[in-house]
Amino acid sequence: MDGQLPEGALAGLRVLDLSRVLAGPWAGQLLADLGADVVKVERPEQGDDTRAWGPPWLGDEDGGATAESAYYLAANRNKRSVAIDIATPEGQATVRQLAARADVVLENFKAGGLARYGLDYDSLRALNPGLVYCSITGFGQTGPYAARAGYDFLVQGMGGLMSLTGHPDGAPGAGPLKAGVALTDVMTGLYATVAVQAALAYRARTGKGQHIDLALLDVQVACLANQASNYLVGGAPPQRLGNAHPNIVPYQDFPTADGFMIVAVGNDSQFCSLARILGRPEWGVDKRFASNPRRVANRALLVESIGALTRTRGSAEWIALMEAAGVPCGPVNTLDQVFADPQVRARGMAIEMPHPSAGKVPLVANPIRLSESPVRYQRPPPLLGEHTAQVLADWLGAAQPTVPSPSSKENT
Repeated sequence: MDGQLPEGALAGLRVLDLSRVLAGPWAGQLLADLGADVVKVERPEQGDDTRAWGPPWLGDEDGGATAESAYYLAANRNKRSVAIDIATPEGQATVRQLAARADVVLENFKAGGLARYGLDYDSLRALNPGLVYCSITGFGQTGPYAARAGYDFLVQGMGGLMSLTGHPDGAPGAGPLKAGVALTDVMTGLYATVAVQAALAYRARTGKGQHIDLALLDVQVACLANQASNYLVGGAPPQRLGNAHPNIVPYQDFPTADGFMIVAVGNDSQFCSLARILGRPEWGVDKRFASNPRRVANRALLVESIGALTRTRGSAEWIALMEAAGVPCGPVNTLDQVFADPQVRARGMAIEMPHPSAGKVPLVANPIRLSESPVRYQRPPPLLGEHTAQVLADWLGAAQPTVPSPSSKENT
């Protein structure tokens, strides 16, 4: 909020955000944090679906008219909200006018869903040839699943992440698990941000806009990283290992006298240090354990042996010993412990912003740290339609803009 800060890296960029829920709004928030003018187009009365995804609520604890859901607040900072009913001809005309003056459009309707409103890429490109138009869908614009709706949970399963997450077969609580955060949506938002900036760089060289076709399933498959490579190279589908690593041992949680801790040994030198701390220095030269490939081959024996020793002391004591010896380790924190952690506090990862109805709103900071054009926190997540008149005046020069009245809930 400091007016003395320099302009953001993306200052002057106009983004029309037609998306809702998480993947698209996450991209929009990131672009807004970096200085873009991001205008969020929402349905009158209902707004973004996530406005109703509570509790918890900011403001009215019962989720009344003035309440803002914590979910909505997580992905909509630094934006301006306009309420426009795109199911009406006048609403469609207004969005087309805005798109004609935008640099970027973000949308996450079903494939082809905006064509009936004349708001698809081909229609808007005719008005604005330099437009960068980013479509986020579950399965992309092509292929046998293109017409399907896609959701993070569904794609975590279809894209293989859940087959890798959870306790191994035969263990207590065995079975696939989704990640505790909608990571496929978040990663898709990050990829969308990268793609938008790549397309803008291309436009700066050529003058040409383009269409970005981004699918949650594609992103999930791409983000399987080493596990996908393990399968493609080795030929066998990786199995669930709980918190263990498929390629490194020991690299997992271990029980202690008062809970659990994480040990993340990344090389043989660190393993030798761990062995000394555990009172088993001979493990460093034991042929079963002296190299990582041998530790992987003898995983069960080594993990059981380490666990028997770590149970004898509390987590804090073990962590202090390992940190002093350069062995990567740490606690398994709950979120209250995360935000109380001295490193997290030192990095300023929790922020507060003024809020028009609640007084203030707590948010998680953007982790990007730019030395010359730092992230600026200029606007809290907007109230529904809060900036309609302001945006129409700024973008369209409308002295007394008329806000289209809602006539349909059809915006899905």
